[in-house]
Amino acid sequence: MAALLRVQNFNVSSDGIGAGADQTLERPFGHVEPERLFSWAGATASWPMRTDPGGSRGLDDYFTRDYDHGIGAEIMGRNKFGPQRGPWPDHEWRGWWGERPPFRTPVFVLTHHERPSFPLADTTFHFVAGDPAAILDRAREAAGGLDVRLGGGVRTVREFLDADLVDTMHIAVSPVRLGSGLRLWESPEELLDRFHLEVVPSPSGVRHHLFWRR
Repeated sequence: MAALLRVQNFNVSSDGIGAGADQTLERPFGHVEPERLFSWAGATASWPMRTDPGGSRGLDDYFTRDYDHGIGAEIMGRNKFGPQRGPWPDHEWRGWWGERPPFRTPVFVLTHHERPSFPLADTTFHFVAGDPAAILDRAREAAGGLDVRLGGGVRTVREFLDADLVDTMHIAVSPVRLGSGLRLWESPEELLDRFHLEVVPSPSGVRHHLFWRR
C-alpha cells in the first residue's frame, strides 16, 4: 500500500479560515491571532512546545500526541516556512522554529525560487518546484515507506486537494468566526463527494473533522 498523504491537526475557524492576510515576520498568521485557533492544542499535555508540566489529557491530547506518528516526510508551502516573497535575498532565514524544528524528517518547501537544501538538527529542508504529484513522489521516496504529512498553509492544502492527492485529513474547527482571511472551505460538505467525514466534538469546544478518501 502506498504511503498516505495526511493533513493533521490543521486548524480553521467555524467559517473555514485558517490564516489571515498580510503575513509579516512579526505576524506569521497575518491579521489572525493564532491563539484563537490553536488554544485547544496548546492546552494539552503533549503540546511539543510546552515548557511547564501539566496540560490536559483526553481527546485533544490524543490528536496532539499523534501528530508525528508514522510520518516520514512533510510538504509545506513557502509561507509556512517564512514571510519572504520572490527571490531569496539571502539564505540566512531558516524558518520560524529556531535551531530545533519540530519535524525531525525531510521537509519539502514549495517555492518558485529554489535554494540549496540544509539540515537543521534532525530536520532537512528541501526547496522544490513542480506539480503536486511530482513533489509528492519525491516526498514519498524520502519518507521511506512512512506517510507524508501535508503541513499547510491553506493554499497548499487546497492545491493538493484540487489535485485529488490527499488521503486523510484531521481538521480542528475552533468555535470562533474570523470573517476574513485565507479560507479552506465555505463548508466541509464541499468535500463529501470524495471523502467520508466524521465529526467528533471535544469538551474544549473544538470539533474534530476526520476525513478519509472514499
